[in-house]
Parts: sequence; C-alpha cells; structure tokens
Amino acid sequence: MASELEPEVQAIDRSLLECSTEETAGKWLQATDLTSEVYQHLAHYVPKIYCRGPNPFPQKEDMLAQHVFLGPMEWYLCGEDPAFGFPKLEQANKPSHLCGRVFKVGEPTYSCRDCAVDPTCVLCMECFLGSIHRDHRYRMTTSGGGGFCDCGDTEAWKEGPYCQKHELNTSEIEEEEDPLVHLSVDVIARTYNIFAIMFRYAVEILTWEKESELPADLEMEEKSDTYYCMLFNDEVHTYEQVIYTLQKAVNCTQKEAIGFATTVDRDGRRSVRYGDFQYCEQAKSVIVRNTSRQTKPLKVQVMHSSIVAHQNFGLKLLSWLGSIIGYSDGLRRILCQVGLQEGPYGENSCLVDRLMLSDSKLWKGARSVYHQLFMSSLLMDLKYKKLFAIRFAKNYERLQSDYVTDDHDREFSIADLSVQIFTVPSLARMLITEENLMTIIIKTFMDHLRHRDAQGRFQFERYTALQAFKFRRVQSLILDLKYVLISKPTEWSDELRQKFLKGFDAFLELLKCMQGMDPITRQVGQHIEMEPEWEAAFTLQMKLTHVISMMQDWCALDEKVLIEAYKKCLAVLMQCHGGFTDGEQPITLSICGHSVETIRYCVSQEKVSIHLPVSRLLAGLHVLLSKSEVAYKFPELLPLSELSPPMLIEHPLRCLVLCAQVHAGMWRRNGFSLVNQIYYYHNVKCRREMFDKDIVMLQTGVSMMDPNHFLMIMLSRFELYQIFSTPDYGKRFSSEITHKDVVQQNNTLIEEMLYLIIMLVGERFSPGVGQVNTTDEIKREIIHQLSIKPMAHSELVKSLPEDENKETGMESVIEAVAHFKKPGLTGRGMYELKPECTKEFNLYFYHFSRAEQSKAEEAQRKLKRQNREDTALPPPVLPPFCPLFASLVNILQSDVMLCIMGTILQWAVEHNGYAWSESMLQRVLHLIGMALQEEKQHLENVMEEHVVTFTFTQKISKPGEAPNNSPSILAMLETLQNAPYLEVHKDMIRWILKTFNAIKKIRESSSTSPVAETEGTIMEESSRDKDKAERKRKAEIARLRREKIMAQMSEMQRHFIDENKELFQQTLELDSSTSAVLDNSPVVSDVKLIALGPAQTQVPEQRQFVTCILCQEEQEVNVESRAMVLAAFVQRSTVLSKNRRKFIQDPEKYDPLFMHPDLSCGTHTGSCGHIMHAHCWQRYFDSVQAKEQRRQQRLRLHTSYDVENGEFLCPLCECLSNTVIPLLLPPRNIFNSRSNFSDQPNLSQWIRTISQQIKALQVLRKEESTPNTASSKNSENMGELQLPEGFRPNFHPKNPYSESIKEMLTTFGTATYKVGLKVHPNEEDPRVPIMCWGSCAYTIQSIERILSDEDKPLFGPLPCRLDDCLRSLTRFAAAHWTVASLSVVQGHLCKLFASLVPNDSYEDLPCILDIDMFHLLVGLVLAFPALQCQDFSGVSLSTGDLHIFHLVTMAHIIQILLTSCTEENGMDQENPTGEEELAVLALYKTIHQYTGSALKEIPSGWHLWKSIRAGIMPFLKCSALFFHYLNGVPSPPDIQVSGLSHFEHLCNYLSLPTNLICLFQENNEIMNSLIESWCHNSEVKRYLASERDAISYPRESNKLIDLPEDYSSLINQASNFSCPKSGGDKSRAPTLCLVCGTLLCSQSYCCQTELEGEDVGACTAHTYSCGSGAGIFLRVRECQVLFLAGKTKGCFYSPPYLDDYGETDQGLRRGNPLHLCKERFQKIQKLWHQHSITEEIGHAQEANQTLVGIDWQHL
Repeated sequence: MASELEPEVQAIDRSLLECSTEETAGKWLQATDLTSEVYQHLAHYVPKIYCRGPNPFPQKEDMLAQHVFLGPMEWYLCGEDPAFGFPKLEQANKPSHLCGRVFKVGEPTYSCRDCAVDPTCVLCMECFLGSIHRDHRYRMTTSGGGGFCDCGDTEAWKEGPYCQKHELNTSEIEEEEDPLVHLSVDVIARTYNIFAIMFRYAVEILTWEKESELPADLEMEEKSDTYYCMLFNDEVHTYEQVIYTLQKAVNCTQKEAIGFATTVDRDGRRSVRYGDFQYCEQAKSVIVRNTSRQTKPLKVQVMHSSIVAHQNFGLKLLSWLGSIIGYSDGLRRILCQVGLQEGPYGENSCLVDRLMLSDSKLWKGARSVYHQLFMSSLLMDLKYKKLFAIRFAKNYERLQSDYVTDDHDREFSIADLSVQIFTVPSLARMLITEENLMTIIIKTFMDHLRHRDAQGRFQFERYTALQAFKFRRVQSLILDLKYVLISKPTEWSDELRQKFLKGFDAFLELLKCMQGMDPITRQVGQHIEMEPEWEAAFTLQMKLTHVISMMQDWCALDEKVLIEAYKKCLAVLMQCHGGFTDGEQPITLSICGHSVETIRYCVSQEKVSIHLPVSRLLAGLHVLLSKSEVAYKFPELLPLSELSPPMLIEHPLRCLVLCAQVHAGMWRRNGFSLVNQIYYYHNVKCRREMFDKDIVMLQTGVSMMDPNHFLMIMLSRFELYQIFSTPDYGKRFSSEITHKDVVQQNNTLIEEMLYLIIMLVGERFSPGVGQVNTTDEIKREIIHQLSIKPMAHSELVKSLPEDENKETGMESVIEAVAHFKKPGLTGRGMYELKPECTKEFNLYFYHFSRAEQSKAEEAQRKLKRQNREDTALPPPVLPPFCPLFASLVNILQSDVMLCIMGTILQWAVEHNGYAWSESMLQRVLHLIGMALQEEKQHLENVMEEHVVTFTFTQKISKPGEAPNNSPSILAMLETLQNAPYLEVHKDMIRWILKTFNAIKKIRESSSTSPVAETEGTIMEESSRDKDKAERKRKAEIARLRREKIMAQMSEMQRHFIDENKELFQQTLELDSSTSAVLDNSPVVSDVKLIALGPAQTQVPEQRQFVTCILCQEEQEVNVESRAMVLAAFVQRSTVLSKNRRKFIQDPEKYDPLFMHPDLSCGTHTGSCGHIMHAHCWQRYFDSVQAKEQRRQQRLRLHTSYDVENGEFLCPLCECLSNTVIPLLLPPRNIFNSRSNFSDQPNLSQWIRTISQQIKALQVLRKEESTPNTASSKNSENMGELQLPEGFRPNFHPKNPYSESIKEMLTTFGTATYKVGLKVHPNEEDPRVPIMCWGSCAYTIQSIERILSDEDKPLFGPLPCRLDDCLRSLTRFAAAHWTVASLSVVQGHLCKLFASLVPNDSYEDLPCILDIDMFHLLVGLVLAFPALQCQDFSGVSLSTGDLHIFHLVTMAHIIQILLTSCTEENGMDQENPTGEEELAVLALYKTIHQYTGSALKEIPSGWHLWKSIRAGIMPFLKCSALFFHYLNGVPSPPDIQVSGLSHFEHLCNYLSLPTNLICLFQENNEIMNSLIESWCHNSEVKRYLASERDAISYPRESNKLIDLPEDYSSLINQASNFSCPKSGGDKSRAPTLCLVCGTLLCSQSYCCQTELEGEDVGACTAHTYSCGSGAGIFLRVRECQVLFLAGKTKGCFYSPPYLDDYGETDQGLRRGNPLHLCKERFQKIQKLWHQHSITEEIGHAQEANQTLVGIDWQHL
C-alpha cells in the first residue's frame, strides 16, 4: 500500500511547499473579511496536510502545518518576520515572577511542611533547589502529572514564596499594571483578530459532534469517501480485552494491537482502520459486538477523514497558542480576553465555558491540551484567574455532574482544576461570599446521594455497581470543600459571616442525613444471614472528618459565628431527637436515696446507630465555647439553660454501651460488619470526630447534671441497674445462675462501665475541656504510644491523628519526650521514651486498644521491677478542668459512685460468694487513686478562706448506714491489703493508703490545732519496715537454694563426661574433621609448605567421616564407597565481566575452550555445604518431582524453585540448589601412585617430551579416523618408530571410583554444562569437561575478588560452606576426566598446550592477549593426567604441574608487560635498581626486539617491576587457592593474616622464585623462541598499533553503579526518561539497572520483547543481556530494590535509601527526604559479588508466599 501512496504524497507536497508564508500573511493583512479568508485557507489546506493515510506522520504534518498555517499567522501577528518580531516582544515583556511549570508524570515535586499554606502548594525541582525551603522540613512526592509549580505565588507560602531565579523578577512590580502597555496598538488589534478566529475555530471543531459533515464554512468542494474507524479510551475495559478485540476486528497482529491499545490509553483515541465508509463500519460493529457482553461496549465512531484532520489541527493550534503567549504577558492577556468574552448567545457562550461544558465529551488527548492551555493562560494572569474562577464556580454543578457520569479518571477532568482555584485563599473567600460556593458544593453533593430511608437518612444498603461508582466519584466534592476551607480567614466581613453560616446550614443538613444512619439491632438466636453494607457510611465519615474539624476551626475564629453555629447545631439536634423518643416509656430509678426519671431503653434490644455527627459537632462547638471563653463572656446569648443534659448524653451513651456489649461478646451473631464498625469508631482515622467527641458529649452532660442521676442513667443503659440497686443481688445472682456466659458478660459490662467513668474524669487533655494546649495533647499521645514499646518514626506518625495538612504535630514535641536510636544495617531508627516521662503514664488511657493496654501494662511493670520500685501503676497527676467542666470531678465522690465502689470491694473481701473479676477491682482501685490525687491537688492549690468541697477521704472513712452496717471503703482496703489472692494489687493498695495518710496530714496541718502524727502513719511505717525485712529474708533464702542446685548440676555433668570419655573425644574429632579437614592436619609447623611440584609437602592421608542430613547415617569418604554429595547451585554469571555486550549467537556450536580475559560470562558454583548420600538425594529429588507433577494439576502457581530445570531446595536449610557435587579424597594422590624419580626433566626437556607425545597422539588419531587397511602393517611400524620412550598411547587406565561416584561425577558435570551453555544436557558432549574446569576457575576467581575487595587474607577463616564448596569443586574438576572420554580430554589438552607452545596442526588459536591465564592453567593442570597416565618414562604428575604452572606464569608476565600502560612516575630516582629491576628491563628489551620495536619506549625498571607485581597478584592468589584445594597442602600461617601483600610468601608456597624474571633466565633458550612466537601473532601487532583493545592487569573490580546521595535527583532523572519504544511517552515505571546504570521502562506493554518464546518485560529481558539471568534493579517511583533471576523468580529488597529517621520509604508514601545509606548499598553489592541474588530470592519466596504469585517476567 505504501508504495502506491508515495508519489501521490510527494506531488501534494510540492503544491503545499509553493505556498509562501509571507504572501499568505500579506493577503490576510489586506483582507476586509479576515474570518472568511482564513476559514477558506483552512478548508482548502487542512485536509491536504493531515490524515492522508492509515498511519499519521507527525513530524511531516507538523512541518507542513508550520509552513502553511502557523507561519503566516506568526507573520500576521508580528507584522514582520517572526524571527525578529518575537524576540522584540520578549524584550519588551517583563518576565513573570510566577513559575507555572506544568508537571510531567513522575516528576518530583516538593512541598514545605513549615511554609506551605496547604499540602497542594508545591515547587518544581529547579525552584526548590533555589529556595529557602531546602533547609526546612520538606516532603517530596512524584507528580501524577497536570499540576503546576507554585513558585512566586505569594498566597501559597507563609514565607519564601520566590526562589532565587524568580526573585529577580519581583523588583519592579507596580500594583497591577496592565501588561498591554508594552504592545503597540496595531499588534494588539492584529493579535486580537487572529486569536479570536483561531480560538473560535479550535473550540468549534473540537466540540463538533457530527461524524461525517463539517461546519458549513469549512466544507470542501469535492468530498472523498475516506473514513476512519476511531476507537476511544474508557476506564472500564482492560488492555487485554482491547487487544483481543482489535485482533479480531481489524485483523492485525498482536504487536499492532498492543500499539493501538497503548496509543488509545495515552491519547484517548486512535484510528484502527482507514478506508471507505462500509469498510470502517464493519470493523465498528465487530468491536461493539465483542465488548458489549459484560459491560458497556467500547466507544467507536466512524468519522470522515476531513473532520479528523481539522480536529488534529485544532489541537495543534491550541498548543501553538500556548507557546505564542509565552513570548509576552500582553499576548496572554489578549488570549484570556478572547476566551472569556461573552459570545452572541448569552449565558455560557464564551469559548472557555463551551470547552469546559463539553469536557466529558472530549477525548483524553484533547482535554489535556486545552487544560494545559488554561493553566498557562487563565491561571497565570491574576486578573483573569479571578474571572475564570467565577465562571468555574457558576458552572460548578454542571461540571461535577458531567464528571460523575464520565468514566475518565479525575486527573483528566476539568473538575480537577478546582485544586488550582479553591486552594488560593483570596479566591476561595471571594467565591464563598460572591458565589455562595460552600452551599453550592454541599448541595451538589447531597443531590448525588438520593437514596434515603423513611426518616430521610442516607441509605447505602444494596447499592448497585453503578451507584457505588457514582458514590466514589462524588467523594471528590468533599475534597473541593476541604480545599475551600483549608486556609482560615483572618478578618471576617459581615458578608462572609452570613455566607459561611449559610454553608454551615447546608452542612448541618448533610450531617442530619447521616445522624443515625445504618442502624443495627442485636441478633438473638441465629447468626445474621447477610453482612450489611457498612463501608460506604464509614467512607463518608472518614472523608468528612477533616471537613468537620475545619468547620469547627472556622467557627472558633469568630465569636458571633460560633454562637450562631452553636444555636443552629442545637436546633438540628432537637429536630433529630424529636423523632427518636416516641413511644418509650418513662421509668424512675433510685439508689442511695437519689432518684431520677428516664426512659426505658435497652441497647441490646432496640435499634442503635454508631453515626451521630450532629451530636458530635455540638460537642466540638461546646468545647470551643469553653476554650474561647465565649461561654463566660456572653452567657445571655447562649441557650445553655434550654439544654436538656439527659437528651444530650442519650445517643453517645448508647453508642459507648454498644461498644461495651460488643466487647462482652453479646453481639457475636451480628457478624464482622459490626466488629469492623467498632474498630473504625476507635481507629485513629475516625476517632477524633467519633469516639473522642462522644466522651466530650458525656463530659458536657455530667458537668451540667447531678452526678448521681447521671450514674443511675448510665447503670440503666449498661443494664447493670439491678445488680447495684438491690442489696445482696450479687450473691443471689451468682448462686441462682450457673450459666457462665451471663456472669462473664455482666463482669465485662461492669469493667467497661468503670473504664468509662475513668475516661470521663481523666480525659481532660483536649484544649477547652482541661486547662492544656495542643502540644500537651500530642505529647500525651506519644508518651502512651511509646509506653507500649519503642517505635519507628513512621509507626508513631501512623498512630497519631493527622490534620487536614497531613501534619500530626509530632516533630515539635518528640524531642521533649523521647530519645532517638539510630538503625544498624537492617531495621530502622527507633524512638525510646525518656525515663522521666513514665510518671505521666495512665494505664487507662482512652486510645489504647485492649491488646495495647495489656502490652503497655506489662512493659511498665517490667520497667519498675528493673528499677527496683514497687509495681503499682498509680493514676498520674492531671491538669485542672476548665470552669465549664469543673463540676465533673464530683462524680468521684457522689453517693452512687461510692455505693458502686463499696459493693465491688465487698465482693472482693468475701471473694467466694460472688462472681467478680480482678480487673474490676483494679479499675475501682484506679478510681479511688484518681479521687485521692484530685483531693490532694485541691488542697495544695486552695486559696485563703476557701473551703475545699471535695471531701473524698472523709466519705471513704465512714462505715455504711444502720440496716446493713457495711464496713467503710478504707477498712475494706486494709483488709484486702493482706489477702493472699491479690498479690498483684498489693502495691497499688499500699500506694492508696499512703496517699490517704498524706492527705489527712495536709488537712490536719491546715486546720487550726496541729495534732501529733496519727497512729495510722506510724502503724503503716512500721508495717512497711517489717515488710521490707521479710522480703529481704525470702530473697536470701532463694539465692542460697539456687546456688546449691547449680553446684549439684555441674557436679552431675562432670561425672557424666568422666564416664563417657571416649564418646566425647570422638565427637570433638568429628567436628573438626567435617569443617576444615586440612587446618588441623598434623604438619610440623616449621617445614616450608609447598603446594605443588616434586618438592610438594607430603600430607599424611586423613580419614574423613561425614553424616548424611537425610538418613543421619555416618560414612567415611573413600574411593570405593557409595557417593556422598553436597547440594550445589550452578549459575551463569557476569559479576566479573568486563564486557557485557558479548552474546553467544549459537550455543550449540560455541567452543568454550579458551576463556577471554574480559570474563564476559562465567559459570559460578555455590553450595550451602550440606551433605547427603547420593541415593538419599536421588530419592528426595524424585519425590520433589512427583509432588510437583501433582501440584501442577491442582494449582497454576510457580514455586520458588523450578523443578523442570532440576532445581530443588536443600532439605536442611531450604537453600536453592540445582545439582549436587560429589565429595572426593584428593584425586591427585590416587592417580599419582608411581614412585617419584629424582632426575625429573627441566622445563625445556619437559616441553620437548610433551610436544613429541602430542605429535604421536595426533598421528594416531589421524590414522584412526582414516582406516587404511592395505598399509596397516606399514603404519603400525611407523607408529612404533615415532613413539617417544615409555609412552603407550593405547594404554587405558582403570577408573578407581565406585559406580555411584562415577554417576555423580557425570551428574554434576552435565549440570554445569547445561547451565553454563544454556543447552540441553548431553553427557557425551566433548565440552562437558571444559565447562567443569571453567566453573572451577571462575568460582575461585570470584572468591579471590571478594577477599581482595574486603581486604581479607587469602587463607583466613573462610566460612565453612565456601571452604567445602571450593574443596569439593576443585577435587571434582580434577577427577572428572575419569568419566569423560580419554581421547576428548587429550584433544583439549593438546589444543590448550598449543596456545603456549606453537604446533602446526592448529590454525585458529587465540593470541596470548585473548586468553585468561588462570582458566588456561586450570584446564592444563586438570587435563594433564589424561596424557600422563600413558607415560611410563617416570616423569611424575607433580613435575608436570610445576612446569605447566611456570609456563603459564611466564605467559601471564608477558601479557602484563604487553598491556601495561607506562605512565612515567616521578619517584624513579629514589629507587635504586635492584636485580629484579634489571632483569625486568632485560626482558622488556627482548619483547621490544621481537615486536619489531612497536612496543612503547622503555620506562624505568622499577615501574615495570611494580606493575608486574600488581598485575600478577590476583593470578598468584587464585593459583594458591587452586593448588591448596587440589593437593591438600595446608596454607602457610603467614598468608592467614591480613594487612601484608604476601607476595614473597605466595611465591614460596607456589615454588616460584621471588624474582619472577628468574624463570625466564633459567629457561632462556626455549623461552626466547616462545616469546618470539607469542609476539609475532598478528593480533598482538594490531594491538600495539592501537587498532584494537586488550584487557590490562590487574583487572579493576566491578562495582554497582554510583548512586546519587539525594534520592530526588534519581526521581528527576527518571521523570525525564521517556519510553524508548512508544515515542516520547513518559514511562510509568522507570527502573534503573544497578549493574550497568541503564534506565528501563518496566511493567508495560510497550517494552515487552520475546525471549525464548514468551513475552517478557524490559527488566527480565535486560537481566539476560546484562546479568545472564540475574539482575538488581531500583524501581525509581517506588524506591524499591528488585532482584530478578530467570523468568519466574524475583523479590523486593529493602532499598539503600533512608530518611532522617533511619527508615526506608517503599512506595514513597511518606515523602520524607531520602539519602543514600552507604552501608546498605555495600550490603547489596556484597550479595551481588557473592552470587547470592538467586539464593536471596529463594529465601524471600519461601518466607513470603505472596511473592510467588507475582508474574516477575512482566516487570
């Protein structure tokens, strides 16, 4: 199709390009009717440029549009070439002092918690860094896109409104000058013309609703039959549904469908088919049919191509207008005028209104374009911002209704602009007074919630899905209300008062609909069938919480408003009550001679509701009357006398009784919905306006009525009246009713009621109830939270209520009450309570949950025991009440209260006759304590001549009245003090008696006659001393007993050890043998230890016994026995890689014999060190496989291990493993059984011998491959002739190992091969032995790297799992040739050898620069026995090892010299030239000569020697590890300590001369020829001619990337990152690879790629290219570290960024500034270096099952 289109497109281009910008503009300047002229131009050209084919070409279209339309308009506007015109305008313009930068998705935004007027005031990063707020407490969040930066807006900041950049622009602001003065008159006129036409055109075309015809003045002459099938976005259908539907409807591939879906989601619409009407209509019907089954169908329109063209150009125009007005404020002002000018059709006809009102009909892309335009024009011009705000408020109801029915998210709706308008204090006030905004918002809200019950209350029962959706949408109105109220007025005008109270009326109407909603009745008999819907009501309550608080804050600011509001609220409450009390019978209650009238009401039988917002608002206002002292200043204005306290307390009391009954288990059958309601009622999110206010309402009631009356009503509501009003009722009750449940219920109710009384008297920390301020209240909350346990900052913040600005006020007071303890490597920083604050602890703090209360009690008692104090937890001293609430304390000394206390104490004294509980008694003691504290306070603060009316001490000393003569409370306490069944409460009772005596003393000293000290105190003193002595004696006895028992036990132990001596000896030996066989081998310490060669230190054989973890059987490791194996994990690794871009094209043909020094990908083996029998492991693994097959039929989840890949978890430690390594004895001792001859050949002789043997082998192999029967005789003779002496190539050695060991050797070898090359297992493959040697070498190299990086000694104490793993791996690699084919191993040896000693039969060998020498060494040493076993000339294996090692070492030295970069060093002079330096120089000269002088000039010998020593250290260390584990020679003690360079010790251990160059001198003749052959390689010449690179030594250690100190710079970097595939689209989940620093677009369709046949996300794909299957990522928007391994494994790990409180913030929810914690980053790096990522993931997935269900491959 494209080919047909091409020429046509070009043809069009010509006619368009001939259209001259200047001429067009000129024509317009002359035109009389500019509008029609421009419209004709548009009608003619727009369809020629836009929408010419199925796919848009945005660059080309934009270029043409600029040329044909925008260019002429710019000319017209400037009247000259815009290249000159616009800069002139810019110069004349004063730069704005507003920033106005519109945020991109994911960009960091900053809000200052100290200076911002509200949390929506934010700065962009640039302004923030240049402002004063960077040193304040700030919050950092990532923007959802759409808002703009408030820098320069003086109304948004309490201080520091300008950053340094915008401050410069504020110097010369005169008051509101008109920006038009900077423009010439004709520019103004022309701009006005062009803006008016263009803006009108854009609005008209975007809001056009016909699908196939254009407005009359834009119709074309001839109309083509080209249509688009346009698919629109909605928020109902998922990506999957859309992709599937499109594949069916328009017959496209999945890739194209994904492309369509992504664009639809991003821009809101996309054409999915282009062609004639019929063709498009057909696609439309398929889409509609396919998506209309469950939900409403996708929106699809068939539109004429010219309409789409005009709409696309309309959007282009709007963004053009946005960019033009950036040149000058004057142009912006003109555009605003044009937009807000009333049109010809009266109401709502201005362009801005037309756009706003058709907002919900537009698609996403169009909306965001015009919202941006509004923000950069109307909201940036202060005069028009006001006018726009008024338009917005006038249309508010319609806009909100549109939003509620629209299905796009809030951020795409024009309604979302409310946050930009309503949060500006001056605008909000103006809109309240002029447009009555508060009332409008509340009324709109009420209109959407139409479901009411008979009483007119909201009803959320049986909401349909649609109603629930609407309800969710409507909640945004509450947010708007919050924005309007968030900044409080400082001065009130009458107008504002009147409008606010009008709004308050509307608000009361709303609360009235909530008062008593969702009423519940107790279920008796059977459980409730359907859980009622409770969440909607609570959601509403939670959303309104802040609004209710803010309403009260507004009322508190003005006395007149407060009084009016109080009256209104009271009136509404009376109305609500009017409907409540009908038909309830009055009854009279009397106790102790007091009686009161009330109504008969049973919470457990009637309806009761938790929602009482009107009562609670009144309680709040009542406290404000007290706080602002209005109650005392204007009592005559307040209807306090009309209040009926019983009516006020009725409903809150019922609510609290309901909670008590739920705790007592009486409402169990009402199911979970009720439990949840009670939970939220007390929860920190709601309690401020629910539970707390109910307590205040009861306090209000008690302070206005006789406390005796209150207590009787309370007893009646708690359904406990009978118990306390009838004498001896308790005794009868407990004897008659044996039903445990009822007794238990009553006890709990009594406890709850006492608790409530404690709260009413003790909770006076709200300003207005008690004489305190807000900080006291917060301090008290924190003290009680920290009394439970030390807490992290975030936990504390969560447990404190937030205000509307998301502040808890904690930071201002925390220093006063707590110490901060910094975190370690894990965990978080903790706050601990200061010891002096514990005296303020109140056990019955009203915000404790049951669990918290018992934890706190335990913690506080424990603390007291530690400090050797008595464990009483007396009530703390409380601040005094405010006058309005002062009479509250009398409840403590009222008759009914004393009666209740007395009754309960009586029960406790005669403790068998009654059903009572200890916690009941504990509460009574607490109440008595409170009363005593209160009386003491009164006495201490009493004025002269005043009588203290609080006489609790007298009342409790009086015994009861005549008929039953009960003892006094005091007497009963003294009795209880010695009751044996009350041990726990002894201390408390003692404290009460002590306080009682202290008060008596004060009273007596203040009365006239000072009486001598009373008997009581003396008695009490002496009894206390007795007590102390008694305690001391008991403690002493206990100590002696303990000591005696301990002595007996140790004696028995010694006796047992003596008897079983042999056993103990055995266990000790066993332990040592398993962990480190070699370290305590009996070697004489002063022998020089040598690891290889003929002089190798001989170590006596040690027997090794190990125990299988599966069958617990012990067995010796030897050659014939059944195999023992270690669980192991083999993985590909790029941790040491210097080149991650290398990629094996075809693993089946790849030859891994030579490892390149860039180590681009190695095979690492790790083990957890647990040992099993091979057959036990086989059985275990088979059972795992069988279980997996069964599981797959049951559930489709992954496990943390992948059985198909041979993975399993170690049966003991659950470490991820995928194979097993056999345990062996040192294999060299088994092969090297021939006697050692003293005359071993030197290097040159040895090389000659080996070369001959290799030649002979090659000849034989050739013959075997070409069977020539005729000359067979002849050839045999030939062979005889060539064979060197003692060489028998047809000899095949016997395999020393048992069958089971051989099987395990093959198993592990195959596993390494399979994983290392990513191929199917094949044990016959010739590459298996190479992979085994490679894994051995790579693992040793990576461990050497770790030890060097951490500056640890080479043979220091290695963890035993590493030690075991390296030992087994090295020995396995050395023994593996016995199960491989001999000829294959010999072939490998020949080729490896030929890379150092040239041999004509190999062509393609790598040059010396491209071989990793350590891998070469391991390969040569481990393959050598395959040749040596056929050599009977008496050359020992160890000689071979030594010569191989020397040869490779020399090659490595040449490698280092060739690649060393020679910077001259100024320190040469001071270093005298020793023999090493001279030798090096000589060697360097030799190389210089062989390379044809291509080598750089000769540097100093000292410098060369230094670079050789540094370069060869890693190689020597690796070799030492290798030979140590291979030959079992213990390491010399010198290398076991850290700190020294160990060069000499290493050389001795490896039998090298310390002057390495001696090797060359000793073997001069052969080495010179070898060096010559190495240097003559063409690659070496290319390198020296700088045509290619080579690795230089020592290789740098790989580190993870450097992360910035401040996290926000990462967020900023990520916000500028757009998805590499979907052009310019911001990535939703930018993710940073910590290994190579690439940013990826994770978790999205656009960047999925195909990997081994399945779709994987960008991160998973990246792990394969960068980390060969494992990856470490940082998800920037979540601040989360992600570990991935393979496609099914992954976990989240705690990030290395902490806030100032030592906590991570995963998900950036808290927004505290984050800084890099070096130690934690090191820890992640260490995990990576140790290859533990996969293991870490395994452990995480085992521990947390939810991780298993995540589709990691899509990340």
